[in-house]
Amino acid sequence: MERVVVVGGGVLGTMHAVSARRRGLDVLQIEREPAPRGASVRNFGLIWVSGRACGAELSLALRARAGWQELAAEVPGTGFRPNGSLTMAAGEAEMALLKKAAALPEASVRGYELLDAAAAREVNPALRGEFAGALRCSRDAVVEPRRVLGAIREHLLAGSRRPAGYGWLPGREAVEIAPHGARDQTGEWHRGDLVVLCTGATYTGIAGPHLAGHERPPVCRVRLQMMQTARFAGRLTTSVADSDSLRYYPAYDLPGRSTLPPQAPVAARAHAQLLLVQRADGSLTIGDTHEYAEPFAFDVQEDAYDHLRRQAEKLLGTPLPRTERRWAGVYSQVTGSDVYHRSQVAPGVVLVTGPGGRGMTCSPAIAEETFA
Repeated sequence: MERVVVVGGGVLGTMHAVSARRRGLDVLQIEREPAPRGASVRNFGLIWVSGRACGAELSLALRARAGWQELAAEVPGTGFRPNGSLTMAAGEAEMALLKKAAALPEASVRGYELLDAAAAREVNPALRGEFAGALRCSRDAVVEPRRVLGAIREHLLAGSRRPAGYGWLPGREAVEIAPHGARDQTGEWHRGDLVVLCTGATYTGIAGPHLAGHERPPVCRVRLQMMQTARFAGRLTTSVADSDSLRYYPAYDLPGRSTLPPQAPVAARAHAQLLLVQRADGSLTIGDTHEYAEPFAFDVQEDAYDHLRRQAEKLLGTPLPRTERRWAGVYSQVTGSDVYHRSQVAPGVVLVTGPGGRGMTCSPAIAEETFA
């Protein structure tokens, strides 16, 4: 194999470009927008090992975590920080569940450590509010989602050496697929030994006929709501997840989860969990909600934002800065038991999609598996 064409400029496509260049392959990456605008920039930038299911998912996440750290050494602009995380317990039921998680055989590879409230405040002094304790995960990390893809592209472009190099073509939408090739809307064909389609949550266009050919849809779409505040005066030394996260992440699907107290009605309606990340500029990224039934609404629900702000203020023990940005995002998620979806669309053309909320975390390892 000598040349790879990557369709899609998000994190999954970009990591395929990185993986191909490391193998000395010539790479052309095309993206329909002037710059990525989808789920890859509408997220927390979390490299999230703590909540992954034991087995294939955890293994993939750990390999990807190592890949992010290696890439960050080459590309400081990713904003990679191995800051770890705290998953908070609101009361005794949550603490009991976290204690079981900390006792699992794979707890050591995740870097789990069960902390009481005082120890959690020592790890993250910004948490001055109400909670019973926390589970620390030292393997979690974070990158800057609004900067990371541009920084990687600049690195790839700067390191290009012909005959094998890296090319970036924004504003080019793939509209037709043929063996070993993709045609964009200008009529230009881009051909390679391998074409990798990383079209995200776009199930129309070139991915549509292929996905429609499956007896059962292999992927579905999930919509989320998030927001970002102005600069927070304090410093969060870790990422933070509230106790509602215990309901959603598979790592906590343990005896005792069914005995957790019920969610607040607004959180239950929105399938909400609080994830809280401080950005490099001091602002806070806060989310998120989960909407599964299409067609999705075109607007956002303010009561969900109010709930997430209250949850964050309860843990921090102080009012949040004003909200400067709100957004909704849509990501692609597998419907079966696989961690992500890969299938052949045509000879020399593969579709890779569906990692869901694991996309930012797992993309480096997913790309490595494509080429392996």
